[in-house]
Amino acid sequence: MMKVKYIPDLAKQMALCEANYARLLKLLPDIDDCQLRVFVVDMVQGQSLVRISVLERFKFTCTLSIAQQPMNAVNCETISALISPDLLVRLYHDAKMAEVISPAKKAQYSGKYSYPNKAMLQVDEKIQLNEYLAQWLSHCLTHGYQYTEVMSDTFVDSN
Repeated sequence: MMKVKYIPDLAKQMALCEANYARLLKLLPDIDDCQLRVFVVDMVQGQSLVRISVLERFKFTCTLSIAQQPMNAVNCETISALISPDLLVRLYHDAKMAEVISPAKKAQYSGKYSYPNKAMLQVDEKIQLNEYLAQWLSHCLTHGYQYTEVMSDTFVDSN
């Protein structure tokens, strides 16, 4: 069996990251002042809360935590695990790009992996996460609405 070498499509990745940046700015147009935004999103199995919070803010970058949890679900833990992971997303303001760094509470993902590997990550795991983010943000833009007041100039700790 001949092993095929994976070569990342950089043009596709850059276009995806640029589109995700634009989607995030539509959801957070006041990103320089906003620490937290919560949306209700209509889903097939009911409604979910999507929480976008700013974890770090620097001159040219910021790091966001994007999480989703079900509302009014019978078995919230099971449904929450199936709906989506929490994602850490880095925004590069100078390049106008946003990329998934990693699912929350996991190590940062590499651009490509050998396969098979111990974690059973796909060779293009990072691009798949960015594609997932694109679909998730698009769904928020078409089926979501703001849930709470914008919280600015204050750090909100979810613990």
